[in-house]
Amino acid sequence: MEQFELILNGETCKVEISSDHQSAIIDGRTIPFQVLSNQHERLLIRLGTKVYKVNNSTIDGSVVSFLLDGDPVEVSVKDEKQILLEKLGFSSQNSVKEGIIIAPMPGKILDILVAVGDQVTAGASLLVLEAMKMENELKSPVSGAVKSIEIKNGDSVEKNQKLLEIEIIG
Repeated sequence: MEQFELILNGETCKVEISSDHQSAIIDGRTIPFQVLSNQHERLLIRLGTKVYKVNNSTIDGSVVSFLLDGDPVEVSVKDEKQILLEKLGFSSQNSVKEGIIIAPMPGKILDILVAVGDQVTAGASLLVLEAMKMENELKSPVSGAVKSIEIKNGDSVEKNQKLLEIEIIG
């Protein structure tokens, strides 16, 4: 089962997707679903007895925007890892101020994927942080140029420690 938390119009709901991707449990109610078509970045999805057309989808960090039967929808999505981190008090929402990337939790730097001067886009992978026996890939929240890197491979870091800075473009 894959678990998610969705925020739509200020309302939060919990969603679990079955391992066979044939049903979802939404706020405790099991609903069968099926992807009927996935062509040209357009989806036809059967949810229960209704069929929906989904297109023009974009992802910006944890926000997914799309048209649902022609109506614009914007959903904030938290995956299993984000939900677990928040339960443990390691909220990653406070880990980004403008282009400053800080450690969302204590851990060890396994790999730095960028260098000073590199141009990055929002969502680009920056580094890999090992924490709680999991590898966490930290991504850029903004587009810009890597201004400084405060850590090196193998460093142990503390929660809220500055890791790198990105100079925002535009």
